Amino acid sequence: MAKNAEIESPSINLLGTGTVVKGNITSTGDFRIDGTLIGSIQSKGKVVVGPTGIVEGEISCQNADISGNIKAHVTVSELLTLKSTSRLVGDIKTSKLAIEPGALFSGSCKMEANGLKESVTTVFNEPAKVKETATS
Repeated sequence: MAKNAEIESPSINLLGTGTVVKGNITSTGDFRIDGTLIGSIQSKGKVVVGPTGIVEGEISCQNADISGNIKAHVTVSELLTLKSTSRLVGDIKTSKLAIEPGALFSGSCKMEANGLKESVTTVFNEPAKVKETATS
């Protein structure tokens, strides 16, 4: 066995229902929010906001599954999934976006992939408006 060897195991963190945190959270592992966060969360893993979860502030992570209520600026480096029970008001920046029927999203979305920049603006119950520009 090697001395002073650090073993990194992925951690799963939970903010439970009925708990309110005011402040900023930084995590190297996955994080699930079923309570209320007023502030920001920055994770190198996946952030899951459950159906009872509320976030007001900022979310920055690798992947995210949203089922709750969000009023935040959301930056996801890979895949952002808005589940059918999600309500998101704010700006999104992501590589991939999946929106289930029933989800509500109001704000702007910027996606960058394969040299094509897309700027999508969506308002509750209105079709998305897409503006595409090629990048060099």
